[in-house]
This record gives sequence, structure tokens and C-alpha cells, in this order.
Amino acid sequence: MISYPKIDPEIVRIGPFAVRWYGVMYLVGFALSYLLVNYQIKKKGLQISRETVVSLYSYLILGLMAGARLGYVLFYDLPTYIRHPFEVFAVWHGGMSFHGGLIGSIIAGTFFCRKFRLDFWQMADMVMVTAPIGLALGRLGNFINGELYGRVSAVPWAMVFPSGGPFPRHPSQLYEFFLEGVLLFGVVWALKDRHMGKGVLSSVFLIFYGIFRFFAEFFREPDAQLGFIFGPFTMGQLLSSGMVLLGILLFFLRRKR
Repeated sequence: MISYPKIDPEIVRIGPFAVRWYGVMYLVGFALSYLLVNYQIKKKGLQISRETVVSLYSYLILGLMAGARLGYVLFYDLPTYIRHPFEVFAVWHGGMSFHGGLIGSIIAGTFFCRKFRLDFWQMADMVMVTAPIGLALGRLGNFINGELYGRVSAVPWAMVFPSGGPFPRHPSQLYEFFLEGVLLFGVVWALKDRHMGKGVLSSVFLIFYGIFRFFAEFFREPDAQLGFIFGPFTMGQLLSSGMVLLGILLFFLRRKR
């Protein structure tokens, strides 16, 4: 067992307002994604202005945040929010879903591309290839917050998390940091310049994220209000399985085109 590094989740606090590492991770993730999308646009010689990309990200951020919250409500704790509907808006109490955020950002991106007459699949490929950066930083934020920790374990690198009881657990946030962040970024970034057809890179992202998340969920503590579903599986694995199937279908449909 190794000691959990006690990092203060708050960088600075001024009265009732605090700047937290988790929020900063989100901002840095969006900023790096924005810069890499502009890099790809310039490299491909596309006539898309920086102002257009800024507008795109304003849509994506709103779609992601709304989708992540609603996804958590619908997928993870619907009975509670039916009893307390105003809690849906209490985002400071926690509760965000990656799968919901992905759906929300796709809807927002579709609306934006139709409004500004951009090629949706071309834009999706350029954004998707940068998404693992935000995922990696988000998992680091989870680790600093001591949340979304792993299952009880006796592995030498297990840690006792402040809110996880007295038993050592898998640092599953770091597993996801590596799989969904570092490794996934390496895969999609290496493929970004190959001529595979528009939308194929997005399908690759969906497939590999789903596989990596499905595997990582075996080490992550299930949500307390849900526990396991369908035997030994979790809601995260169910949603990730659907993501893999959707990615495979999209891969073949876009390859045909």
C-alpha cells in the first residue's frame, strides 16, 4: 500500500468563492483542445476562422455540461431526482456523466454545423482526436478530489482514500487517466492524418474509449445508489458497451461512404 497524496482540492479561496483543481483541469482541457483543433485546421488548409472555432466551443461546452448533468440524472440516479426535481440544478453537489456529456456535445455540435454550414463529420473528427486530453485531466481532477475511487484491493499500489473508508483501494482514476487519456490520445492522434474517410476517426474514438472504460470499470467502485447491474457489470460498462456497438456501426457506415 502507498499513501494517498493529500492535495488540497482548492487552489485558492476568497470568501465563499474557491478556485478548484477540478475546474482548472476542465478549462485547461478545453484550451488545449481548442489549440489542437486550430492546428489541424491550419495543417489541412481549411477555410475556418478562429472566431468560428471559438463559437463552436461555446456550443460544445454548453452541450457537454448540460448533457453530463442530465446523463447522470437519467442513467445513475433518476428516482432521487424525481423526488427532488430542483436538485437537478444543484451541480455543486456533484453528479456528471461522461456518456451524457458526449451525447450533449454531439447534439450541440450537430446544431452548430448545420447553422454555420460546416461538415459535421470533418469537425467531429478534429474535435474527437483532442477529447482524450480533457478526459485525462478530468481523471486527475477526480484523483485530487479523492472521488470515483476503485474497489478494495491488496495490490501494492492500493491507497486509502479520505472518503473511501479504512480499506486500501485501486487508484482507478489513474488507470482511467492512462487508458482513456494517454493511451487513447496516442491511438487517435497517430491515425488523424490517414485517409480513412470522414467520421471514421470519430468511430475509432467511440470504440476504443468504450473498450478502455469497460475494462477500467472492473477496478472502479460502482455508484452506491446503483451497485452492480446485470450480474457483475456496472452502468458505466452498459453504456460503454453501447458506445462500442455504435462505434462499430458508424465505422462501417462511414467507410462505405
